[in-house]
Amino acid sequence: MKTTVDITDSLFEQARKLAEKENLTMRALIEEALRRLLTDRSRTERFRLKKASFKGKGLQNNVQSGSWELIRDLAYEGHGA
Repeated sequence: MKTTVDITDSLFEQARKLAEKENLTMRALIEEALRRLLTDRSRTERFRLKKASFKGKGLQNNVQSGSWELIRDLAYEGHGA
């Protein structure tokens, strides 16, 4: 199948130089890149942040309405910051 794709000149030049260095056609280089991208994306699961709360009670009362500076200072307390 033939198609037209617009890419930046700098990206095209990088791809052209790599294809030349690897002794590949632009078509082969682009197909390889797309295959790798599609394989990687199909393998990768979405990142999910693990629940890390401690007993689910939220922030301590002295921090709950505190400023970012207060929270930062408490986090670094005793660590030379």
